[in-house]
Amino acid sequence: MIAAFGTLAFLATLWLLVVVGAAVLEESGEKILAALKGVPVKQPSVSIVSVRMRARPRTRAPMRASAIYRAAA
Repeated sequence: MIAAFGTLAFLATLWLLVVVGAAVLEESGEKILAALKGVPVKQPSVSIVSVRMRARPRTRAPMRASAIYRAAA
């Protein structure tokens, strides 16, 4: 019975690898084929978006403890 479950797990893993491999080929198959042929890939037009960076918030000055609190510590 353990052999049957082991075989089932192996076949399920193999099936999953095939499905993932097919998805990768579908997504980037053109790039892979162009790389194997040595042809540059047509790049999609990329628009540059300017991003405004926020300045760091100012940190507050450290609070100094009074003599009463220093004595209690």
